[in-house]
Amino acid sequence: MHFVKKKPEQKRIDFVNKLFSKKILRFPGAYNPLTAKLIEQIGYDGVYVSGGVMSNDLGYPDIGLTTLSDVSVRSNQIARVTNLPTIVDIDTGFNSCEETIKTFENYGVTAVHIEDQIERKRCGHLENKELISKNDMVDKIKKCVDSKKDDNFKIIARSDARNVEGLDKMIDRCKAYMNAGAEIIFTEALLDEKEFEKARKSLDCYLLANMTEFGKSKLLNFKELENLGYNIVIYPVTTQRLAMKNVEDGLRVIFADGHQNNIIDKMQTRKKLYDLVEYEKYNSLDEKIYNFSTDGHDNE
Repeated sequence: MHFVKKKPEQKRIDFVNKLFSKKILRFPGAYNPLTAKLIEQIGYDGVYVSGGVMSNDLGYPDIGLTTLSDVSVRSNQIARVTNLPTIVDIDTGFNSCEETIKTFENYGVTAVHIEDQIERKRCGHLENKELISKNDMVDKIKKCVDSKKDDNFKIIARSDARNVEGLDKMIDRCKAYMNAGAEIIFTEALLDEKEFEKARKSLDCYLLANMTEFGKSKLLNFKELENLGYNIVIYPVTTQRLAMKNVEDGLRVIFADGHQNNIIDKMQTRKKLYDLVEYEKYNSLDEKIYNFSTDGHDNE
């Protein structure tokens, strides 16, 4: 049981209304549910679940090894702890677009994006990607759109064609994806402001920009992207990268020093953690249900 009040249908309505606002929406990546709660607490517009991050978290490279179950179950766990809309990366559709869309919609997700790479995909900012044909991707998008029940559940089409076929052909693909029913287009791995601007002028739809670190795209301020006409910006791997760097540094200190006294200031406090997981609310609920007061013992 949890204290999130909004139903998935309401979160989707909220997302649509936010898109109408013309202000760019910021969606940091969450690699676990606790991070999603922090994203909401800080005041972001939504939560993003990266397919690459899901692979990384399982100890796999991002080359299409994760399953529908791997990503959908984790996405459900992330989406259900926050009132914010959640966008999920479904890679190339996990073999069956129909089953994939039904699963994610039933699991309370707000939107998903599907990409035009072959099944053995690669990160969108790496070289040597292979694409499926434009017509095959159009067929996938149509299947996705036909499989959803809630009109506010959004299908986002991602094109990885920029570094395979060039910007103009990527834009041509994106137009076909829009005609197939995708209301939001994810223009992956554009290089700089000029390319973002050209895509915006060419595509009459909502646009999503990816500001991933160590990639091909110049890292732009969200206001710069908003001025360029983009509607959503994601930071897909940022929180995982921050966490893993600090975990590694801390473990090395403990290994070398034999204790953690020198890195206590790097840690989230117990008080902050309990606030984030709403410990007192749950504790109060227990007292009401079982009609008892806690004895103050710490059972951590």
